[in-house]
Amino acid sequence: MPKSRQKVPGLPARRAALKLLDAVLRRGETLEQAEAAAMTGVQGPADRALARAIAGETLRWLADLDALIDSATKKRLPDDAKPRTVLRLMLAQALRLGTPPHAVVATGLDLLSGGPRRLAHGVFSALMKREVNLPEIPMLSGAVLGRWGERAQTIAPGLIDPPEVDLALKDPSETQQRALDMGGVSLAPGHIRLPRGTPINMLPSYEEGAWWVQDLAAQLPARLLGAGDGRRVLDLCAAPGGKTLALASAGWRVTALDISEKRLELLRGNLKRTGLEAEIVKADALAYTPAKQFDAILLDAPCTATGTCRRHPDVLHRVGPRQIGEMTEIQQSLIHRAVEWMGTGTQLIYAVCSLEPEEGEAQAAWIEENFELERQPIGSCELPMGIEPTTEGWLRTHPGMLANDGGLDGFFIARWQKR
Repeated sequence: MPKSRQKVPGLPARRAALKLLDAVLRRGETLEQAEAAAMTGVQGPADRALARAIAGETLRWLADLDALIDSATKKRLPDDAKPRTVLRLMLAQALRLGTPPHAVVATGLDLLSGGPRRLAHGVFSALMKREVNLPEIPMLSGAVLGRWGERAQTIAPGLIDPPEVDLALKDPSETQQRALDMGGVSLAPGHIRLPRGTPINMLPSYEEGAWWVQDLAAQLPARLLGAGDGRRVLDLCAAPGGKTLALASAGWRVTALDISEKRLELLRGNLKRTGLEAEIVKADALAYTPAKQFDAILLDAPCTATGTCRRHPDVLHRVGPRQIGEMTEIQQSLIHRAVEWMGTGTQLIYAVCSLEPEEGEAQAAWIEENFELERQPIGSCELPMGIEPTTEGWLRTHPGMLANDGGLDGFFIARWQKR
């Protein structure tokens, strides 16, 4: 349990956390989708942040919290029973956020009434008297373990805490000095890692546009295309723009395509702040026909995003076979289109921020079975220290990698060239 203790602001943040959990676990929404409705009545950024933290830590440690609850009840509470959900968030506060038990009781029990209230009070009090603790590493659900197999044991250590803040620099030669100025560390040229909670818009050189926020793993697809030297690249599914910025700063002439006008507005804002240039195209990639030839295509395809589970723990509980199947179909449709636009010598980078083999390794194998593309193996020399390619020459990252340095998101990346 962390040594630091937080002041308990009251019920609104707890009610919001309960609504967030309900939206994820019962309706399959993302935390982001649920936030607007859940935060009604929550005043101030501190309370909003607290609600997000309670919900996030509950989802991160859900299996372990349930095991504790089950150890203190004679009859197992249904998964969707409100007393179970309230107990989950009460225990998450006490065991992860360092909230004093009396403060947890004072706010948590008001979310229930009658018999459920007495039940929750009794279970929570019994667990506190036993001085229970959570394990060092979160336990993943049976469904996730079934999908990830042996890899789950190496992934889980990366899920203990929310991630720190990663920056990508416009000019990699400034890495050492900017890391010193910001009080951060660098795991690769052009990368800086800062403590979580760092106020982004208050950092030195924010207005200058010398960098943008982007997880280290998410920086790798664009890096693997190397220097542009004025060549043309199509960034498919480009918004909100981290890959576009990286490619433009590396000397590529970028066409950034995305279907979402709202997300493209974020891209335009990022381009303006950084002073970088790209041609922006709002279109459905499945209906788009490029007017020019590209030297490279970067397809960071829509996916289940399970690789972002350390920052978005809701994906651990709302993604299953149906969502994976839907995404693999979309990915294959996009791959078909991208390959149609490739001329001799054109490079293709396929990437997904997913830990699901169906979206990564299986798609790479499908590409090689169906298209005449020459695999371009990714080399160790192209990657940050501590990250190695697979024996196939593909790249698979996951949250347990570089765990001592803060970890990174889960990505699958592969590279080919048209013969």
